[in-house]
Amino acid sequence: MTRWIFFSTILLLLFVACTFFLEIDLSRIASTTFLKTIVVFNQQQHQFLLNCTDGNSTATCSSYYPTTFDLDDSSSTTSCPEYFRWIHEDLKPWQSTGITRDMVERGNKTSHFRLVIVNGKAYIEKYDKAYQTRDVFTIWGILQLLRLYPGKIPDLELMFQCGDRTVVFKKDFQGPQAMSPPPVFHYCGEDNSYDIVFPDWSFWGWAELHIRPWEITLNNIKEANKIVKWKDRVPYAFWKGNPAVSFLRKELVKCNVTEQNDWNARIYDIQWLNERKSNFENSKLENQCTFRYKIYAEGATWSVSEKYIIACDSMTMFIEPKYYDFFTRNMLPLKHYWPISIENMCQEIKYAVDWGNSHLENAQAIGNGGTDYIVENLKMKFVYDYMFHLLNSYAKLLKFKPTIPPGAVEFCSESMACSLRGVRKHFMVESMVTSPSDTPPCTMPPPYTPQTLKQFMQEKENLMEQVKTRNINTKQ
Repeated sequence: MTRWIFFSTILLLLFVACTFFLEIDLSRIASTTFLKTIVVFNQQQHQFLLNCTDGNSTATCSSYYPTTFDLDDSSSTTSCPEYFRWIHEDLKPWQSTGITRDMVERGNKTSHFRLVIVNGKAYIEKYDKAYQTRDVFTIWGILQLLRLYPGKIPDLELMFQCGDRTVVFKKDFQGPQAMSPPPVFHYCGEDNSYDIVFPDWSFWGWAELHIRPWEITLNNIKEANKIVKWKDRVPYAFWKGNPAVSFLRKELVKCNVTEQNDWNARIYDIQWLNERKSNFENSKLENQCTFRYKIYAEGATWSVSEKYIIACDSMTMFIEPKYYDFFTRNMLPLKHYWPISIENMCQEIKYAVDWGNSHLENAQAIGNGGTDYIVENLKMKFVYDYMFHLLNSYAKLLKFKPTIPPGAVEFCSESMACSLRGVRKHFMVESMVTSPSDTPPCTMPPPYTPQTLKQFMQEKENLMEQVKTRNINTKQ
């Protein structure tokens, strides 16, 4: 009996030690959702999991992962979504001049970090602390791209801005004596800036708000959409968020229902400190798809909430956005969303809801159109392919040989994730690319010609005009 107790104790100690060193969250072992990875692009290939060799952290990056990608890019049978055409437009300011080292260096004052890729390895030189873990998960996403297409990302150097506001303004680079603008990568752009748009950090998870990596979150939203039939949903416009970050959102709060007015809007002010105390149980995105209509309102600039809102099957109302991200520029009013003017916003929202409730099939078609656009065009593989084509197109413009700065540090999946614990590590494991893709990147569409771009913008304006004049063509 004594010997049995001794061996049982040893086994128990070994199990506890393993859970400590491997950082297993015992409370979630039974959860299949934790074990689910964001997406498997390559089910037939050998999986290269996170290699934390000493059980806690890895000081240097290991060389166990493949360094080459054998598939021929030209063999792709998949065409990229149309929004990839905007890559050509975003890089057009440097198309005739190319990008010199001086241009890149001038972007360091408005950037949080410099990314250098040399021989398929990533090096980071940090300049400023980003808000929360935006830079961390952005860098993580770039590392996963290198794992998805090893050896296919060319040598390059770029500057990256992780804040909300655009930083490279067109007005600062006008006139015959003006310098060329510095190429700075960012999460959003606007008509008055040269910021180069790149996928935001939340595609790999937003740890501070417990929002899981994109494809897992999207799957959860898609399942939640099935719970309440569209025509049985609450017949009002829903918005939930932090109104304090912008004038627009503060004005939106005034459209909430009162004893005097009902603008068909139900506006909820989220208090993130309280949400954290309740472990974010009341702010799960998949639980916010029970209304027929949802509102997208920009924060300080564009908001990552956009993709989650559109995915709900609800008719999404865009309140006259000034900023854009990388995937929404090909969305069309009355096909993918309903445009709302900032002027007379409350009346505009009331009219949209009244119209939708009187034209249920049309309103549902707009909601489904937006969600279908997201589901079909924003697969995680396309997110990576957008990054792939953008970085390759950017690298072709460089007029200098990228070099590793003295202050740069090599980053890899192990150096970023192995030493972490908690939700940040969970999200990195969930979103990790475990082997090279078994398909090449999608095929890039050609650039817009001036005529085709003009036609597209005119189509968008014509649809907007239908809403402005309240003369909606329900047969389009």
